[in-house]
Amino acid sequence: MPVITLPDGSERRFDQPVSVADVAADIGPGLAKAAVAGRVDGRLVDTDFVINGDAKVAIVTPRDEEGIEIIRHSTAHLLAQAVKDLYPQAQVTIGPVIEDGFYYDFAFERPFTPEDLEAIEGRMEELAKADMTVSREVMDRDDAVEYFRGLGEEYKAEIIASIPAGEQISIYGQGDWKDLCRGPHVPSTGHLKAFKLTKVAGAYWRGDSNNEMLQRIYGTAWQDKKALKAYLHRLEEAEKRDHRRIGQELDLFSIQEGAGGGLVFWHPPGARIRRVMEDYWRDRHIDAGYELLYTPHIALETLWETSGHTDFYRESMYRPMLEDEQLYQLKPMNCPFHVLVYQDRLRSYRELPIRWAELGTVYRHEMSGALHGLMRVRGFTQDDAHIFCREEQIADEVTGVLELTLSMLRDFGFERFEVALSTKPEKAVGSDEIWEKATTALKAALDAKGLEYILDEGGGAFYGPKIDIKIEDAIGRKWQCSTIQLDFNLPERFGMEYVAEDGERHRPIMIHRALLGSLERFFGVLIEHFAGRFPVWLAPVQAVVLNITDRQADYAEQVAQSLKNQGFRVETDLRNEKIGFKIREHTLHRVPYLLVVGDREMEAGTVAVRSRGGEDLGSMALDGFVEQLSADRAKRGRSAIATEE
Repeated sequence: MPVITLPDGSERRFDQPVSVADVAADIGPGLAKAAVAGRVDGRLVDTDFVINGDAKVAIVTPRDEEGIEIIRHSTAHLLAQAVKDLYPQAQVTIGPVIEDGFYYDFAFERPFTPEDLEAIEGRMEELAKADMTVSREVMDRDDAVEYFRGLGEEYKAEIIASIPAGEQISIYGQGDWKDLCRGPHVPSTGHLKAFKLTKVAGAYWRGDSNNEMLQRIYGTAWQDKKALKAYLHRLEEAEKRDHRRIGQELDLFSIQEGAGGGLVFWHPPGARIRRVMEDYWRDRHIDAGYELLYTPHIALETLWETSGHTDFYRESMYRPMLEDEQLYQLKPMNCPFHVLVYQDRLRSYRELPIRWAELGTVYRHEMSGALHGLMRVRGFTQDDAHIFCREEQIADEVTGVLELTLSMLRDFGFERFEVALSTKPEKAVGSDEIWEKATTALKAALDAKGLEYILDEGGGAFYGPKIDIKIEDAIGRKWQCSTIQLDFNLPERFGMEYVAEDGERHRPIMIHRALLGSLERFFGVLIEHFAGRFPVWLAPVQAVVLNITDRQADYAEQVAQSLKNQGFRVETDLRNEKIGFKIREHTLHRVPYLLVVGDREMEAGTVAVRSRGGEDLGSMALDGFVEQLSADRAKRGRSAIATEE
């Protein structure tokens, strides 16, 4: 007689074994209808899973994050079934859940067209409306290989054959179609009510460029039509904000294939923004008690062997260069260089904490298929810093880092954050005692700042616990930027020491932290966050002076030079074009202010001011405009663009 304990602590007793669906029905018909899976003693299972003894049970619905993931995985199966129905010659491979959706890879004789996607989606809708029961069966591995090979599904057979012999294989079926999967899945296809296929792309089998090219169909799925509509709207908005397109329109940066993929060329307008970002970053760090470092781009390979990078990051590192019979390595990280500076002389406890920051360019060998504008590159500049401190200083130092991080991110216009605390993984260096002290210190810092956070049990790096901060942009997307990591490994590997009060030598604690992540990626996020409409303090051009006729050219130059002399980024447009044309062009370039000068303005010594939003602000004396521009330039955070929202 199973006793089922529900999440609220209440109990329900049954006279015989019951399924998850039975438990849901006993609670209420609404829950029974909504249930897509269950969690039994912490394990996710199908709704037809039978419970034979006492257990803790939670009913999973589309309102739950796990429920959404199950819907997406089940929709991937629906996609594969639809493709096989319409194109029997296609072979299925893998179809995992990804952020906000799913994909499925197919081997097919030709690329899928937009018309194919439309037909496939139509067939998926038919299969969903049929409300076919989804069932699970178990096969021996060898039987499963034989089954799928008999269907001509060689890729699927290869996947199953790679599973250790003797293992049981779970197969999910709907109608006459079956697929390999761990599950769980929705009880029937009728639960799949809101989905959309989004695009098709090429993908190598098993992610290896030496293998054959497959067709990858992407899609998204949600709990209802309303959520789907909201997501598709976000996609449309994201496309409008694509940093690659805006970067080209505003001449901010480029990726020159003649130099190689993933290498960023900053054009003058983008370089102006970068300079502002760097100056701001340096000023904030100096004010926070950091000293600045500059370190080389290469070092002997032996340095990376000592640090452990050749063991843990070899695939992301470029091949060494031979020089004077010694191997040199492009740096993938700045950390070992800062350690070497620390070790240049023996340190005293009186010097700690030591805070060193560097805008250090690093190089990582990313796969060409993973490269994406500024978001995934091969050469990038980390806003890196390392703090060397004593154990008892950890909490204060982390608190200081959090304060600096949140303040800077808010200055850049971000107000919503998702914070995660990751704790000791199974394989880790350092004693349980030091891990406990370090984790407690991180918790104390988060609590002191009143930050809500997700606890990621076992998600820490092997060398220490960490705090990760994601920022939410203007359209609700989350971007991983800031990270604060405690490290017990490098101090040990390099034999780092300081002389304590008692005259004995001790190991310092090393704190790794990057607030923006990298300048390139953060710049890409800024472009999309602001849709290229940078606040005045970041805008590459803060104002453009436009003459109406050639008669005002000299006056326009005088106005521009006066503003430049006061530190503003100003350009002139003296082309022999109609003023309406020039206004439209610079409005499209998202310049915050357009200063129009005609005969009247020239005679009065004024400027006619227009905002990039199209608002006519009227004629102003130049001193009056300077006052307004200065006030706007001083604004940070959301207030910097509040008038444009």
